[in-house]
Order: sequence, then C-alpha cells, then structure tokens
Amino acid sequence: MKLLVAGGAGFIGSTFVRTFLEVNPDARVTVLDKLTYAGRRENLEGADEARLEFVEGDIRDVEVVAGAIEGCDATVNFAAESHVDRSIDSPGEFIETDVFGTYVLLEAARDAGIRHLQVSTDEVYGSIEEGSFTETSPLDPSSPYSASKAGGDLLVSAFRHTYGMDSLIVRASNNYGPRQHPEKLIPLTILNALHGDPIPVYGDGMQVRNWLFAEDFCSAIRVVLAEGEAGEVYNVGGPDELPNIDVVKAILRLAGGSEDTIEYVEDRLGHDRRYSLSSSKTEGLGWRAEVPFEEGIARTVEWYRDNPGWWEPIRSGEYREYYLAKYGRAIAD
Repeated sequence: MKLLVAGGAGFIGSTFVRTFLEVNPDARVTVLDKLTYAGRRENLEGADEARLEFVEGDIRDVEVVAGAIEGCDATVNFAAESHVDRSIDSPGEFIETDVFGTYVLLEAARDAGIRHLQVSTDEVYGSIEEGSFTETSPLDPSSPYSASKAGGDLLVSAFRHTYGMDSLIVRASNNYGPRQHPEKLIPLTILNALHGDPIPVYGDGMQVRNWLFAEDFCSAIRVVLAEGEAGEVYNVGGPDELPNIDVVKAILRLAGGSEDTIEYVEDRLGHDRRYSLSSSKTEGLGWRAEVPFEEGIARTVEWYRDNPGWWEPIRSGEYREYYLAKYGRAIAD
C-alpha cells in the first residue's frame, strides 16, 4: 500500500507516518505538507526514509495535490489549521484550509478512485454536559475552528452520498504526546513549568477533556483505514476524562513546578465546557486505547525534558510574539 498523508509533518500526522511505516514494512508514504508554523520536517525523523517521499505544498493547490496523489492507494487527511485561539483571531485561514483544502483532496481522491479518510475532531459536536457523543450526535460547532472542521466533514459525507465515493471520517478527542506545538495546553504547561514561567489557565480550569495519547489515536486510524465501512464515521475517545486544572497540576508534579505558578486568565471566547466521545463503534473493529493518561503524560513530560533541540527553535521564534500577544507577558529565555 502507498498512502498520501496530507499534513504528515504536523504533530498527529507525523506520529501516524512513523507508526504506520513501522507496523507495515512493505508500505510507502507520500507526505504532503505546507510546513506552516506547526509542521516541521524534523517531526518525521525516525521514519524509514527509503519508503517516505516528502512533497512541500498546499492542499488547496490542485496541481500539487494531483502530482502527490499519483500512484497512491488511499489518502489520509490531517492537514488543518487546528488551534482554536488562532481561529478566533483569523477564521478565514481555517475555512480556506479545512474546507476548501478538503474539497481539493476529495476531488483528487475521487478522480483516482481511491479511499479517503478524513481526520476530524470531537469539537464538531460542541459541548456535552453528561454522557458521551456518538457518531449519530448532531454537529453543533462552537468556534471557527470546529465549524471549519465540520464543514470539511460534511463535504466528505456529501461526496459519499453524491458520488458513491469510498470515504470515511474519524473524530478524535483531545490528543497529546511528543512533538505537539507549545501553543496547546499540555506542551505549553510542560515548557512553562520547566522554565519557571507562570502557567495560564483559562477561566476556572474546570473544562473537561477526554485525553487520548497520539499513538493510540494513530492505531485507531490504521484500523479504520483497513476495516472501516465506506461512508461511516468513527469516534475515537481517550481512556481518561480530566478537567484542565487537574492536567496542569499533574504536569507540575512531574516537571517539578509549583502550583503557585498557576495564573487564571480570562476565559476563551465560546469555550466549550466538556467533550466526551464514545468509542464503542471503533472498538467493534478491534481497537482499544492502550495508554492511560498517567502513563502518557509522564512519557510526554520526559520527552520534552529530553528534547530541547526540538522546542528551543519554537520558543525563540514566532511563538514568542504570539504568546506575548495572547497572555500579555513574555516567556523566559
């Protein structure tokens, strides 16, 4: 099998590429990535270079996508603008990539007659006070990010309904693990703790998330890609639900930080209170989450502690300006 993995140099995409090649010794992968601030070639280090082709390009570019997809047996689309805070500030960029980019990929996959797997998020369902979302729950996105992801999902469903396309959607709960950009809660907290910086926490910190180790999510994608039924949606939730403040405190314990550094800040606009996904449909294909949060967060903190060469260029670049504008204070050198 040869896959086209769009967004394969990002956090989850690169995790998928590395693990997919590892468990499929005869497979090949073409990565298509624009290399925005969140995509880096370094994320693919450790993958078998002999079976990996890299194409730098935009999924909105019809000609680039047509060239990259040649000879592939399926597409897996991780390419997306994905940070909710940035979507509030610049929603247009999210619509262009997450909706129009998905359309371009779908057209290319339809012309090639191959399977398309769309990687999506639990955020398209909105917030849920109790219980868990299933694949039949209505879409009710709350942010420009989740709305753009819902738009891409609806295109995938429409291409299945209209053209009979072999397409699927996988929706995940909050992923975490090595190589996640520090704009997100867990790596931000880890790096701030390691530097003695204040830890910003939105609102009261009691927003509940269903935490999923990225390698577990990637194993679910492999299962759905191989066994999933065309036209279906598959939810992939993590094994543990925790409020954000409990996640922050767990990281501080592991990183040797003090809870006195926690700084409650003004809540995010339209901040969803709780996400929760039922994974029973995906588990019916034989998948199970294997990494509990306690183990996964310890592995994640250790990775960031041991790999300053990965994150130092980020903290010294554009991220410094973003952080200052977002939180009103600079990060430590």
